[in-house]
Amino acid sequence: MKLIALDLDGTLLTTDKTMTPENEAALRRAAENGAEIVPATGRFFGAIPEPVRTLPFVHYAITVNGAQILELRTGRVLHRAEIACRRAVEVMEYLDTLPVIYDCYMDDWGWMTRSLYEQAADYAPHRHSLEMLQRLRTPVPELKAHLTEVGHDVQKIQTFFRDMELREREMEQMRVRFPDLAVTSSIPRNVELNHCKAHKGAALQWLTAYLGLDPAQTVAFGDDLNDVSMLRAAGIGIAMGNACQEAKAAADFVTESCDESGVARALNRLTQGDCGPRVLQTGALCAAARKADVQK
Repeated sequence: MKLIALDLDGTLLTTDKTMTPENEAALRRAAENGAEIVPATGRFFGAIPEPVRTLPFVHYAITVNGAQILELRTGRVLHRAEIACRRAVEVMEYLDTLPVIYDCYMDDWGWMTRSLYEQAADYAPHRHSLEMLQRLRTPVPELKAHLTEVGHDVQKIQTFFRDMELREREMEQMRVRFPDLAVTSSIPRNVELNHCKAHKGAALQWLTAYLGLDPAQTVAFGDDLNDVSMLRAAGIGIAMGNACQEAKAAADFVTESCDESGVARALNRLTQGDCGPRVLQTGALCAAARKADVQK
């Protein structure tokens, strides 16, 4: 293992947004053995929890679903893929026709129309999601006007639904309507839109090439739709026990849930040689994957 890419929410972090001592210890051991530990998140860098952001062995971060790759030692942005300002406004004009609220990430911060910000509790009922939304967004009188005035490109557009059937239909509709954008999700009620080249799989491939590593030497962990491309791109893709079915289907095997230190358990098994690569065992743990590999 030369590079370990980790989604945060629902993967490295528990449901209450903390990192278990077991996960931290496993990452520290992997780093001591020469692996680059790379957070790969839909968050912008400043929104990464401090206990993760300040780990001394973390040198790079994939943020905003791959819209940025950062070198932490220098603070330099190594790679970016953002939505042009005018295109972002066009997307928001379409979102205005739907019963949703939406925001965007621009310049490593969240921005939101004030009237939509005031409805956040109706669209993000889970405590942690609501707290993050309110804490990491600056309300402005009207977001499209603010973007037009500033003129900066947008890192991500995020929208929240109350009607889950409408959300499923609109995810498909947006993929058709906006073919130049990547349409994913990271939590149950949201839909996220990035530049088509801003996804975690492309970012992992870019960083692997930048560091001169063999893609086969990479491991990725994830749990949701925005992790699927990364799980497929990695030498070994590992889905969490709490992952959505799409993530499990994209992975080589499934470990325990985020609340059971699934990252640490999988890394321990990999270190002990208990997991064969490229074995799809949706819902199974590493020992079962190894057995299936032997039977092949």
